[in-house]
Amino acid sequence: MKRPPFVISIQSQVVFGHVGNSAALFPMQAAGLEVAAIPTVLFSNTPHYPTLRGRPLPPDLFAELLQGARERGLPERADYLLTGYIGSPEVAGMVADFVAEAKAANPRLRYICDPVMGDTGPGLYVPEAIAGVMRDRLLPMADIATPNPFELAWLTGQQIRTLGDLEAARAALPLAPEAQVIATGCVLEDTGEGLLETVLLGPGPASRHRTTRLPIALPGTGDLFTGLVVAGIGQGLTLPRAIETAQTLTARALCHADALGAGEVVLSEPEFRRALLTLGEG
Repeated sequence: MKRPPFVISIQSQVVFGHVGNSAALFPMQAAGLEVAAIPTVLFSNTPHYPTLRGRPLPPDLFAELLQGARERGLPERADYLLTGYIGSPEVAGMVADFVAEAKAANPRLRYICDPVMGDTGPGLYVPEAIAGVMRDRLLPMADIATPNPFELAWLTGQQIRTLGDLEAARAALPLAPEAQVIATGCVLEDTGEGLLETVLLGPGPASRHRTTRLPIALPGTGDLFTGLVVAGIGQGLTLPRAIETAQTLTARALCHADALGAGEVVLSEPEFRRALLTLGEG
C-alpha cells in the first residue's frame, strides 16, 4: 500500500481559533496527507483578543522537538516541509538549520516558506531579527514562497502596485532561479473592482488568479490558504489549480465564519469538509 504524502509543518499553534498549524493541519489531514506539526509558539488565542496567554517555545524545548523529529527520520520521509510564523530569533535560526539539514538529507523534499512577518495595516509584527532570518536564510532555500504584498515590499523595498512590480520583487528576492512565488492577497492597479488576486511568479510567464474580494478579515486566513495549497499539490494538483482550489475553499471558510458571526476562521462547514475529502479526484 502506498503511503500518503508526508508534511512537516513548523509554525504557530493556538488553543482557541485557527491560525498557523491550528489552521493548516486539519485541511492537510482531511485531504489525505500525513502531517507532523511542530509548534514555534503556543498561545491561548490570537493576539486580537483583549488577553493573550502562552509564549514562544523556549529554544531548548524547540530544539528537543526538532531532535525528536530527526530521531524518527522525519526529514528523510517528508515530501514537503512548510514553515510559517516564528516567535523568537533563536528558534528562527534553529528552523533555518533544520530546513538546510532536511533538504541535504532528502533531495526530493519541497520546501514551502510562508514568510509570516507582517501585513498592510499592522505593519511588521515580528522582530526585524526574525524577518532577517526569513529573508537571508529561509527564502534562499525555498522551492515555493507565499508572501503577501506587504511582506514582498518589506523584503525587497519594491512597492507593489502592478504586475511589473511583482515581477521586479520576485527578481529581487534571494531565491533559487527555479523557485516559485505565490503572491497572495494582491490588489493591483488593474485587478478589477471587487476582486482580489493571487499571482504565481517564477520560471516562465506569471499567472494571475482572481477571486471575489470578501469584506471579511479574519486571523489565520493566509495560514489556511497555504495549508490548502500544500494539500492540493500533495494530492497531485498542478500549482495553478491548487491555488484556485485554495482560493475557493478559503472563501467558503470565511463566508461560513461570517454567517456564524465568528471572529475566527471556521473549518466545520460541511461542503468545505467534503471538498477536502475529494481533493485531487477528477
